[in-house]
Amino acid sequence: MPVVRFRPCMSETDAEAEVTVVLPDGSELTVPAGSTVEDVAFEIGPGLGRDTVAGKIDGELVEKHAAVHDGARIEIVTDQSDEYLTVLRHSAAHVFAQALQRLHPDATLTIGPPTDDGFYYDVTDVDIDEDDLAAVEAEMEEIIAADYEIEREVRSREEAKAVYADNEYKRQILDEEADGEEVTFYVQDDWEDLCQGPHVESTGEIGAATLLEVSAAYWRGDEENDTLTRVYGTAFDSESALEEHLEMREQAKERDHRKIGQEMNLFSIPTVTGPGLPLYHPPGKTVLRELSDFANELNRDHGYEEVETPHVFRTELWKKSGHYENYKDDMFLLDVNDEEYGLKPMNCPGHATIFDQQSWSYRDLPQRYFENGKVYRKEQRGELSGLSRVWSFTIDDGHLFVRPDQIRQEIESVIEMIFEVVETLDLEVEVALATRPDKSVGGDEIWESAEEQLRDVLESGGYDYDVEPGDGAFYGPKIDFGFEDALGRVWDGPTVQLDFNMPDRFDLTYTGEDNEDHQPVMIHRALYGSYERFFMVLIEHFDGNFPLWLAPEQVRILPVSDETLGYAHRVKNELEDAGFRVEVEDRDMTVGRKIRAGHDDRLPYMVIVGDDEQEAGTVSVRDRFENQRGDVDLDEFVDHLVEEREEKRTEPEFVDGE
Repeated sequence: MPVVRFRPCMSETDAEAEVTVVLPDGSELTVPAGSTVEDVAFEIGPGLGRDTVAGKIDGELVEKHAAVHDGARIEIVTDQSDEYLTVLRHSAAHVFAQALQRLHPDATLTIGPPTDDGFYYDVTDVDIDEDDLAAVEAEMEEIIAADYEIEREVRSREEAKAVYADNEYKRQILDEEADGEEVTFYVQDDWEDLCQGPHVESTGEIGAATLLEVSAAYWRGDEENDTLTRVYGTAFDSESALEEHLEMREQAKERDHRKIGQEMNLFSIPTVTGPGLPLYHPPGKTVLRELSDFANELNRDHGYEEVETPHVFRTELWKKSGHYENYKDDMFLLDVNDEEYGLKPMNCPGHATIFDQQSWSYRDLPQRYFENGKVYRKEQRGELSGLSRVWSFTIDDGHLFVRPDQIRQEIESVIEMIFEVVETLDLEVEVALATRPDKSVGGDEIWESAEEQLRDVLESGGYDYDVEPGDGAFYGPKIDFGFEDALGRVWDGPTVQLDFNMPDRFDLTYTGEDNEDHQPVMIHRALYGSYERFFMVLIEHFDGNFPLWLAPEQVRILPVSDETLGYAHRVKNELEDAGFRVEVEDRDMTVGRKIRAGHDDRLPYMVIVGDDEQEAGTVSVRDRFENQRGDVDLDEFVDHLVEEREEKRTEPEFVDGE
């Protein structure tokens, strides 16, 4: 039956109680105060209203029953939206929890959110491991096949507490996180869960779901809290989409940077040195050095000057910057001669202090500093993972001190630098505007101005971007760039942040044209994000097959016999004189085995030299794609290598380009 929606006739007073919302195309729509996302969708069109699954208010995913406010930016989520999978996976988490409690009625539920590629649910009072997942999956399939309606119910906080009289975790959520006197439950068949949503209409909309693994997790991610059992899963709207995801997941295991890092001797994180503290071996340090040289050259070309700050400061500095009150729990603090010091979690206070050491005129701005600065953050041990999340990492940090009229130009310049990195390494990025978090410093007016200026840069530049509500830094909003790797996964990467707060806290000034003191604006930026995470992205993106300019070993010489070993070393010397990283494979192996070893070691090029090459003064060149070209003049090959290195091509091209 068609959906018919009635609204009572409004009096003149009621008509004044209206709000105006902004639609994705920038147009505005006026609706009665108290309208929901679904109401907005019906105002746009009845078909869209019927298809509404959820919505986004100011970039935040919400249930379709969420009320809109004046000036809200509204997006309608249907089953054709990118966000639909997130909603569906949230519902799949509920299906898992229902299936688990059918099989294990005493299991206690805590939280079960969707993730970027699936969902998880943290549970306790149940003994479950990966051998038990098949039985839970079978029960999930029955729940999905039953196509239970997923109904939203509003209850009082006291009613909710009665439901969870024996669940301390849900009661804690009700006491500390749930807003208002009423909360929402979602009910399917005879099972229910405290939840803000959003969810799909029925369990049958989940086309395919599977459980992936079991691990331990701390309640609220704090290792001082209870240890829970976390079950990971994923869900899609079709079996074919799930199968494609699982195949990609297997590829991801093969590309895992920890596995490749060990195979290529790039890095290690041994237990004896402490968690989250990577050691870089010579091949890995070679890659990092090349990345550093590239970033340093970019910085200098764009007018940045290099600075250096120590690893530790008195906590007075961190209190002045605001990091102490906002980051204290994540800092490594030290007592030195009855004074408290802290390993730096960020480089910006040091750079602000450098700026503060001299007087500046408006003509001197912008001042641009950069530093490959080591920082330290005390992440929870359960969150540490290879190079993606560590205790010690290096940020290719940059800080700019600018006049207000220079903001747009400098942000645009930073974005230009970021895209030079992206294009050089053949990466894709997703762009997002991250807005004010709950823990922040500075007034509303400052934050609104900062967010609007970043939004203007993105919109005038024609960038397709998402809004990430509450994901800004505590001192200002930011534009985040997420790297999308070869498997379509997105990782945190570069960032540009606008900061009106730290210059105020440090009382930074410059003399304006009016001979009065003015406060500069501070821009924080990183081209990679951190070297550690960027290194991880590149390892997995290239599957260890780094482009020539980054490869730890760029060319390996393979002598056919001991008689050509001397010629192999002469070839090596010529290549090294041209600045290349070259080794001679002199182990007692057949040429076939040497070639296989070279491919396993992910070399861009191998050079084979036998009697014919030695006599002619030439080489035979083989690339990582197993293409081979013989009788190559060595000077020609060197010239090509120089060109490929300088142009920073992402693939070897010599054999294809003959």
